[in-house]
Amino acid sequence: MAAASDDEAMLGVFERLALEAGREVMRVFHEGGAVDSKADSSPVTEADRESEKVILAGLRAAYPDIPCVAEEEVAAGVATPDLEGAFFLIDPLDGTKEFVNRRTDFTVNIALVRHGVPEVGVVFAPCTGRFFSGRPGKAEALEVDADYRITERRPIAVRAGGTPLAVVASRSHNTPETEEFIRDLGAAEIVSVGSSLKFCLLAAAEADVYPRFGRTMEWDTAAGDAVLRAAGGMTRTLDGQPLVYGKRNQASDSDFANPHFIATGKSA
Repeated sequence: MAAASDDEAMLGVFERLALEAGREVMRVFHEGGAVDSKADSSPVTEADRESEKVILAGLRAAYPDIPCVAEEEVAAGVATPDLEGAFFLIDPLDGTKEFVNRRTDFTVNIALVRHGVPEVGVVFAPCTGRFFSGRPGKAEALEVDADYRITERRPIAVRAGGTPLAVVASRSHNTPETEEFIRDLGAAEIVSVGSSLKFCLLAAAEADVYPRFGRTMEWDTAAGDAVLRAAGGMTRTLDGQPLVYGKRNQASDSDFANPHFIATGKSA
């Protein structure tokens, strides 16, 4: 178990790199740029690539002994090293579809996974300035100014589910199973938002449940999941087990693919 001071120092590195990456993302957002397609037909932009460069360079300089798993490196076929113990999971631009469609809720995500558990993470939405961070026992919402400086911090924690429950759903990836789950909850308030901000709305007591019955990858979820768990919530697979990370050689799916899951606050 790492000391809290070690996690706090790592969180500081994550926050700095997320701000630097967010600045690059917004530069491309304002300048515009070509949208390419990856092998799986998902979009990728200059913003994804520039953000990932910033984050990987910073992490590898600060923590050369901790392996990195980053979305664009994986897509490019870069071999992933052994992941026993701890590793970083990076999504340099979560919500590329939101980014391409000029919506505002795309994010930069950096997480540390230890023994399958996402323990330290940051989620930064550079277009809106929303920023969340978490480590075991401590989750915060940060205020960021126009110069990408953190100006304020406040602790956050999940809430006990009220009536009606507030459900966060994916703006770009809704499914019939998600709609059925929401119907079964009864009269639920629906909050539609893109990217890993869904986890953070639970962490900040702005929503109660996030069901995901569509495909996600570990880099999509690790940072938000770390913030949620730091705030007292949990992400579980449909059989009730905590969602684990570092999944390799899966018989039914590719490396790092997640099963369906439900993220919750206190007692949703």
